[in-house]
Amino acid sequence: MALIPLNLFVAHQGRSSRQHITCRNRCGDACSKPAPNTSDNEYFGDIVQAMSRRNVLRVGGVAVLAVGAGTALAACSTGEKPAATETSTAPAEVPETPSGMRFDSVDVNTEDAVVVPAGYQQRVVIGWGDPVLPGAPVFDIAKQTGASQRQQFGFNNDFAALLPIQGQAGRYLMVVNHEYNSPQFMFPNYDAKAPTREQFDVEIAAVGLSVVEVERSPQGGLRPVLGRYNRRITADTPFTLSGPAAGADTVKTPADPTGRTVLGTFANCAGGVTPWGTILSGEENFNAYFGAAEGTPLPDADRADRYGVAAEPSEHLWETFDPRFDLAASPNEVNRFGYVIELDPWNPTSVPVKHSALGRLKHEGANVHVTDDGTVVVYTGDDERFDYMYKFVSDKKMQPGTGAEAVAHNMTLLSEGTLYVAKLSSEIPAGEIDGSGKLPSTGAFTGTGTWIPLLHSGPDGKAEALVDGFTPQDVAVFTRLAADKAGATKMDRPEDFDVNPKTGKVYVALTNNDKRGTDGTAPVDAANPRNENKNGQVLELTDNHAGTDFTWGLLLVCGDPAAADTYYGGFDKTKVSPISCPDNLAFDSHGNLWISTDGNALEGNDGLFAVALDGPSRGETKQFLTVPVGAETCGPVVTDDLITVSVQHPGEGDDYSLENPLSHWPDGGNAPARPAVVAVWRDGGDIGV
Repeated sequence: MALIPLNLFVAHQGRSSRQHITCRNRCGDACSKPAPNTSDNEYFGDIVQAMSRRNVLRVGGVAVLAVGAGTALAACSTGEKPAATETSTAPAEVPETPSGMRFDSVDVNTEDAVVVPAGYQQRVVIGWGDPVLPGAPVFDIAKQTGASQRQQFGFNNDFAALLPIQGQAGRYLMVVNHEYNSPQFMFPNYDAKAPTREQFDVEIAAVGLSVVEVERSPQGGLRPVLGRYNRRITADTPFTLSGPAAGADTVKTPADPTGRTVLGTFANCAGGVTPWGTILSGEENFNAYFGAAEGTPLPDADRADRYGVAAEPSEHLWETFDPRFDLAASPNEVNRFGYVIELDPWNPTSVPVKHSALGRLKHEGANVHVTDDGTVVVYTGDDERFDYMYKFVSDKKMQPGTGAEAVAHNMTLLSEGTLYVAKLSSEIPAGEIDGSGKLPSTGAFTGTGTWIPLLHSGPDGKAEALVDGFTPQDVAVFTRLAADKAGATKMDRPEDFDVNPKTGKVYVALTNNDKRGTDGTAPVDAANPRNENKNGQVLELTDNHAGTDFTWGLLLVCGDPAAADTYYGGFDKTKVSPISCPDNLAFDSHGNLWISTDGNALEGNDGLFAVALDGPSRGETKQFLTVPVGAETCGPVVTDDLITVSVQHPGEGDDYSLENPLSHWPDGGNAPARPAVVAVWRDGGDIGV
């Protein structure tokens, strides 16, 4: 492949297209407030300067730092040569597109439709208000009740999973997160300052998760079935709190003086499927659901600040109707959210679990990797500007299989083990990371890293804090503060993690951070190399999964391919689809990475993209679909012959409402926009081959 020069003269001007109303509804307008992380952790510039003062070992003529892998090793994690910054005189050769990516790229557009490649079909599987449980009434947007919504598919679908039902070809359990409500687009004539009790009851029931049986339809897509596994999990479904936080004083409430049973889950963003057939789901922007009268004194105010918890009315005003959301009446209730939950979807009467051993933070999701000896490793990101990347390594080994005995054993794995936070470093001279995004002289952004232990959890909730000055319960409930003290690396919104099943490499979507490098915030570093980062990047880790060391490199520095501050794995940037604001990740059976986007800054609708990871096509990026205007692409599931995506908040815009709609997707005509899950398939063949 000929090496492609960088265009050093194109400025990048984009801004995220996420609307202010979306920020208000989803996270309590966190983007307009100062980032909660005010720690003074050292950054790469400090590390590099400290390294330059140390003695350097010379091995075979190559400089290798005594504290970790050197420049000779840093670029080796990907197996690729660094991209050149000068024009090659060799004729350009276009490498063959990998199997799984052989489709016509979808162009950037602003259509109010799901747009797929030529030769592919798409159809809605299930949308907000559709029946999940037998007896569910027909959805009527003018006659909503909490009782009805408890039997219907929830709002703003995000993560989705497809679990094959054994012995029933073409039938699956579809498990879907419902992240948050957008009441301006749910209720006719909604008054944000005075929501009604009935609207509150609907909202409580519209979040959480749905479990729905689905089957392949004769046309090729999926259709829902009112099967025996169907279930709704809501904001008041009972959960068991496990791990060191269970029974801690900071999680005891007037309604639950034992601190062991929590009602509900909400703000569920991404998730993962375990090898034993359960679902993991991350509670993300939970803080936005708790409020109090302005100026109410809060106990542990510093801890509350670190989680964005504020003594002010919440966006949805749930505290008006239920005292557990009132920070004055029940100040510890907020400490019972922000965990990774685990649900057994095969047992509709099972009580789901909140795993405090994995820490409390704004979990985007969680994904599992199993080592050769059966050790379970869980990767998770804290989706906040300047927050951290984590992993958990189990003490016990996984029991193979999905039978009742194996599931019962394996559902204890995430309560016993060690929680770590990531600290990254790089040998790239600090002067070469100037905030412009220009590649360093090595030709790639690379480095090494260490997982710093925070907490070891044992049987029966017994645990040991591995950070001085913290109790085990404090680390489990106030994980961010322990990670601050441990010196973790501040990242640009670490969202989804996923592990390539073919190579074991770990990929992280870093969505954006337009405060990076601005006054009073963390400066740029090699893993977060752009000031006012509007487009995000994708990080690739070669991790010693059960160990504490890794190497890293940036696979993508997203944005306009014509801009100097973007990088597509060394691939010819004139031949890629522009991608911005990576969010959720998935893999196909060929080993290609699939990325969904959220609020892209390139003046088009969000979409789903396939990215080649190996060989001469490494970095080739192709857009497979786009979602309707105002929507976000979530929860991709990629199989050989079917892809599903969650279309979240279609038509959500600052100047629009249910009475003044921007979108009528998916029903068309004058129908209100509804979030929904969509299936895409190819006429007469597998995806991308």
